[in-house]
Amino acid sequence: MKRREFITLLGGAAAWPRKARAQQSDRIRRIGVLIGIADDAQGQARLAVFRKGMQDLGWIEASNARFDVRFTGGAAERARAYAAELVALAPDAILANSAAVLSALQQQTKTIPIVFVGVLDPVSSGFVESPARPGGNITGFSGYDFGLGAKWFEILKDIVPGVTRVGVLRDPTLPGGSGTLGAVQAVASSFKVELTALDVREAASIERGLAALAREPNRGLIVLANPGSVHLDLIIALAARDRLPAVYPYRYFATRGGLISYGTDNLAEWRQAASYVDRLLKGEKPADLPVQQATKYELVINLKTARALGLDVPPMLLARADEVIE
Repeated sequence: MKRREFITLLGGAAAWPRKARAQQSDRIRRIGVLIGIADDAQGQARLAVFRKGMQDLGWIEASNARFDVRFTGGAAERARAYAAELVALAPDAILANSAAVLSALQQQTKTIPIVFVGVLDPVSSGFVESPARPGGNITGFSGYDFGLGAKWFEILKDIVPGVTRVGVLRDPTLPGGSGTLGAVQAVASSFKVELTALDVREAASIERGLAALAREPNRGLIVLANPGSVHLDLIIALAARDRLPAVYPYRYFATRGGLISYGTDNLAEWRQAASYVDRLLKGEKPADLPVQQATKYELVINLKTARALGLDVPPMLLARADEVIE
């Protein structure tokens, strides 16, 4: 073989891996999305914000990205089935929200990178080793911290100063649920209220629990994200029927008729999640991406609902509100 031919052949062989790498980087990336609520306006809003965030980062549907989306409607069995289905598709990354959905995915894979949104206390739930060093294939954005319990009590006391009994609507079967209740219980006595845990799993038990609470004098309600998000309209309707002053965790509760919400900007978390998925698709590891805690909270007051309940919202509380719905 002539020397020039050998050099040409060698140069071409050296170029093969680079060409293969270029082809691999240009392939369509598959992103699973498992949303723990129904395929309704709120579910679609979350998906739209995430898609827009990905698009802004250069991930275009049918061009270099494919999104496999599933909505569980809050059903545990559907979460398990869809988790298995998405993992079988071997996506490059998965975005998930709620502890129930994340738990279902965790049972299916220890290798596919997962970004979560709106999961309370991911450490005690066993999803990550620590916020700074997640340690496995899971990382994400924790929607709120345990310190919110004091704020919820404070808001209830501001709008209903005589409240002495507060029901906390929560699903005890969810990871992190006991920790949330414990944190709320820890501050209840400082507000001179008696706390009642309303352990609910489905619509019928929610109705029974709220009806029992409504028979008590000087009562109020705190609704946690789950089962709140799953049974949103039912809870708001029952609170109105039973004239229960209630504090909710996200803005969309108040816009749908709930009295007051105080919590993080839920859609902002979905927008932020796109940045982590982008970094994973570019080769970073979940174990190296710290869990991020929300730093901005918003207070939303529905004055129409307050009037229907016969409540006068204090001017100072109105002044603190980020949004007032007339």
